[in-house]
Amino acid sequence: MRERTTTIDYALLVLRMAGLLLALGHGWGKVYGLSTGAEGFIGGVERLGLPAPVLFAWAAGLSEFVGGLFVAVGFMTRTAAFFAACTMATAAFLRHKSLLVFAAWVGLASPSAETLQAAGDPERALLFLAIMVAVMLMGAGGISIDRRLAERR
Repeated sequence: MRERTTTIDYALLVLRMAGLLLALGHGWGKVYGLSTGAEGFIGGVERLGLPAPVLFAWAAGLSEFVGGLFVAVGFMTRTAAFFAACTMATAAFLRHKSLLVFAAWVGLASPSAETLQAAGDPERALLFLAIMVAVMLMGAGGISIDRRLAERR
């Protein structure tokens, strides 16, 4: 029996569309670059101090691209959102130094202008992290492939 679509289902659909932005805006470029031999992203992962930078670069690219697409359409949503959230946490706290930037904003730290410039844009990574955690906790909602598959069972 099909449940009635609720405003929560529509809200989750809107929230899940951030997955499409993550996939196309961040993941596709990484996956394309990795598949064509561009090594810039691998170098960036290596500079973060992560082991096996090639493996972690591919994991990040695929979790953003494939995971973002899966979140957007609502397929394997909680799992996809978990992997995307892990990648966004790494981006926010290791690459973009969110804690240091926040400490500077509130006057608890005084990093150099170069350090802050190199940190880039932590807000975007934190926003994607928050969205992916919310989707992971809530699930895909009624307007999703996950719901259609559950109804068939």
